[in-house]
Amino acid sequence: MQAIQDPPAAASSALTLAEELRALALASGADDAGLVSLDRPELAGERKHAEEALPGARALLAFCVRMNREPIRSPARSVANHEFHRAGEDVGLVGRRIVRALEERGLRALDPSLGFPMEMDRYPGRTWVIAHKTVAVAAGLGAMGIHRNVIHPRFGSFILLGTVVVAAEAEEKSRPLDFNPCVACKLCVAACPVGAISADGRFDFSACVTHNYREFMGGFTDWVENVAEAGSAAGYRSRVQDSESASMWQSLAFGPNYKAAYCLAVCPAGEDVITPFRDDRAEFLARVVRPLQAKEEPVYVMAGTDAEHVARRFPHKTVRRVGKVLRPTTVAGFLRSLPLAFQPGQAGDLRALVHFRFTGREAREATVRIEGGALTVDAGLAGRPDVTVTADSAAWLRFARGELGLLSALLTLRIRLRGSPRVFMRFGRCFPR
Repeated sequence: MQAIQDPPAAASSALTLAEELRALALASGADDAGLVSLDRPELAGERKHAEEALPGARALLAFCVRMNREPIRSPARSVANHEFHRAGEDVGLVGRRIVRALEERGLRALDPSLGFPMEMDRYPGRTWVIAHKTVAVAAGLGAMGIHRNVIHPRFGSFILLGTVVVAAEAEEKSRPLDFNPCVACKLCVAACPVGAISADGRFDFSACVTHNYREFMGGFTDWVENVAEAGSAAGYRSRVQDSESASMWQSLAFGPNYKAAYCLAVCPAGEDVITPFRDDRAEFLARVVRPLQAKEEPVYVMAGTDAEHVARRFPHKTVRRVGKVLRPTTVAGFLRSLPLAFQPGQAGDLRALVHFRFTGREAREATVRIEGGALTVDAGLAGRPDVTVTADSAAWLRFARGELGLLSALLTLRIRLRGSPRVFMRFGRCFPR
C-alpha cells in the first residue's frame, strides 16, 4: 500500500489534508472517494453517532468499491451473493488500510463496518454506526435512485460503500452531485418480486426487508420462533422446507444471503453501465430483466400486506407467508416503525387522524395522519382526532407485537379508545400483525 506522506512540520493545510485523504483512499483500493465535514447540514443526523464512536470526530471520508456487474445480475443468487460478500470484504480492507495509514501519522480515525457487525443491542432501532448512503451522497459519490441505492455517475448502482470517521479538521473538496444519474427507466419497479418499489417512487420498506433480508435479523427471529413452536421434527418440517433450512444454515455459516436485490441488478444507470441499455433496450430486457422475473423461487411476504400481489403478478413464484419482521420494543421505536410498516394498498381511501397518548414507562404523545395513501407522524397532539388512543406503554408494545389481545387490553383499561371504532379498525389494517 502506498503510504500517506508526512506533511512538513505543523504546515499541512486543511485543503492539503483533504486532497491527501482522497489520494490515500484511492491508493488503498477505493474506486472513488470524497471528504465531507460533519458540520454539513445534511449530515446533522450522523454527527451524534460519529462523535459517540470517535470522540473528536470532525470529518467523514466516504469511499466506494466497484462490484462486478454480471455476477450481480445472475439468476443464480449464490453467484450474486458471492460477489456481494467478496466486494464487502474489499470495503473492509480499504477502510482498515486508510485507518492504519492515518494512525501511523498520528491522526485518529475508525472505519464502521459496511453491514455486519452492528450494534445489535439497539435492534430494532438504529443498529448501524454511520449511514454510509447519506454520507456518500453528501460527498458527491452518487445520488439516490428510486430503488433506494446510491447510483454512482460512472459505476452506477454496482458499488458498495464505506466511511472513515476522522478526528481532524479538513477543508472540503467534495460536494453533492448537481444531477441524478437515475434514468427513470423503472426497471427496478418491474423486477422487484414483492413490489417494494412503486412507479411513483414510494418504497415499501416492510416488503423489502421481509423478503430480500429473510435471513437477516427479523427473518432469522421468525425462523427461530418456528423452531420453538414446532414441537417436533415433523412439526418443524410442516412449517419450514428442507431447502429453507439449508439456506438458513448457509447464511449462518458463510454470511447472510440476499434473496433478491434485483433492483440493483437491473439498474442500467452510470456511464460504464448504460451503453447496452441505450443501444438495444429489448435485448437488455431479455438478457438482464426477464431471467430474474421468470425465476421460480420462494417469495416471503407477510399476510395482509400489499406484497401479497406477487401471487397475481408472478404466479410461477411460490408465496411463503411469514411472521412479522418489524416488532418494536419501545414507544419511540413503534412511532418510527409506522411509516416503514404502513401499507398504502390496505389504506385505500382512508382519511384518519389518530392521537396517541402513552403513559407509564414511556410517556409520550403523537399525532398520526393517513391521507391520500400517505402517512405522517408528528410529536405532540394536533388537530381534531377521529380516534384517541390512551395506552400504558408496556401494554401497547405487547399489543403491537401480537402478544396481547385488544379485547383483553380494553377490558383491563390498559388501552382505552375514544372516537370511531370503524376508523380505528381500518387504521389497524394498514399495519398487518
